[in-house]
Amino acid sequence: MAPTLYVIPASSPVRAVLMTAKAIGLNLELKTLDMSAGEHTTPEFLKMNPQHSLPTLVDDDGYVLWDSHAIMAYLVSNYATSDSLYPSDIKTRALVDQRLHFDSSVVFRTLTQILRPMIFQGKKNVDQKDTDSAHEVYSFVETFLEGREWISGDSVTIADFSFISSLTSFNVAVKIEESKYPKLAGYLKRAECLPGYEANKEGLEAFIAIVKPLLK
Repeated sequence: MAPTLYVIPASSPVRAVLMTAKAIGLNLELKTLDMSAGEHTTPEFLKMNPQHSLPTLVDDDGYVLWDSHAIMAYLVSNYATSDSLYPSDIKTRALVDQRLHFDSSVVFRTLTQILRPMIFQGKKNVDQKDTDSAHEVYSFVETFLEGREWISGDSVTIADFSFISSLTSFNVAVKIEESKYPKLAGYLKRAECLPGYEANKEGLEAFIAIVKPLLK
């Protein structure tokens, strides 16, 4: 049996996991939840994941895991035929982990701080404070990419899948200008050629459909 992944397609973290699965050739059984109907807060789902977050993974032996970063590391460690996406070398892996934590605590967190009031509280458009926060994130990433093709080195890792999914979402709300961030813009262009990028593109289209009408 294939592992089961509970998802909402527009989610950046979901898309990162889907890109990982594609990269390692792993088939997942996808179960899409309707959050507006509260399907992520049913007693059955809360028993499985009390944090009621998506994505949530249920492996074929009943093992349950949530948080996209943890899921990606688990899938590569358990199913990939090589460690290239999550290297076993301690120092190389530590840098990948640092980038994953940066995505979680800075990139994706800033994105949600900008979009949550728009999606759930009726706020209209992105204000100057939001724009400044976005540019701070972009500046960090531009620095990370100095002398590197990918976010933690010259090879693609699971950290790239997190950054790619988060930053392509960010780009919808606050445009990434190539003149200001040439390395970042080039990075996202290279990402489009990755095997499995289609998994990000499909969900990104759903994300755009949600967010674009809020940008007046």
